[in-house]
Amino acid sequence: MKYRTMALSVWVVASMATPALSQAQQSSSLTFNAALSSDYRYRGISQSRLKPALSAGLDYSLPAGFYMGAWASSIKWVKDAGGDAQVEIDLYGGYKTELSKGTTLDVGLLQYLYPSAKTQTFDALYKNPNTTEIYGALTIGPVTGKLSYALTNLFGNYDFSLQKNSKGSMYFDLSANFDAGAGVIITPHIGRQKVENILNASYTDYAISASKDFNGIVLSAGLIGTNANKNFYIPGSAAQSSKFLGKTMALLSLKYNF
Repeated sequence: MKYRTMALSVWVVASMATPALSQAQQSSSLTFNAALSSDYRYRGISQSRLKPALSAGLDYSLPAGFYMGAWASSIKWVKDAGGDAQVEIDLYGGYKTELSKGTTLDVGLLQYLYPSAKTQTFDALYKNPNTTEIYGALTIGPVTGKLSYALTNLFGNYDFSLQKNSKGSMYFDLSANFDAGAGVIITPHIGRQKVENILNASYTDYAISASKDFNGIVLSAGLIGTNANKNFYIPGSAAQSSKFLGKTMALLSLKYNF
């Protein structure tokens, strides 16, 4: 894939989720999750070449609203770009607090890691894919707005001809959770990925999903799409595929929380 944009699509149930904390909490807790998805979409773009993906994660809630966690998923985009990583590992930590009744602030740091990704072929097209982002989210009632800011090149994107990096790339997403009754949660989402200095890389993604928790097993179904450049967001030559990775399609996910 010519560009890798990943960490927090509102649709992807497989992605990590920060625990619901408040400043008043004084106890610690550890939770785990595992999921199977029909496609690993991140910020609207497939990370698994439109194929199923497995993921798992853990979240540790600390006293006074602090949290940390880790999440990993199978991926294909690095292999498709000539690299050697078949897994993505996310490490994150932050602070979440209730500013007033119904209003919550969440700030944190997120590190994306791709073990063994760099090869001679990969290095000819990308910089180090490991990426660090800071984020801030404000939730008012059912609506959340979130801004993520890249402190490094965004997933290895770099303009070698002009020697310009993609540091400072930003992703803004707006989402909501509505209770439709009978335990069904409806989640609409729209996001905008701005990629610094990389031609044809910026785009908008959108999604709507419905999910229901069956005693720790969460079943989700939804529709996701983007207006991304169809010539830019395709697998690398190693994949021998020209499929558009931001196409509009239905997705399914099964997640187990324990």
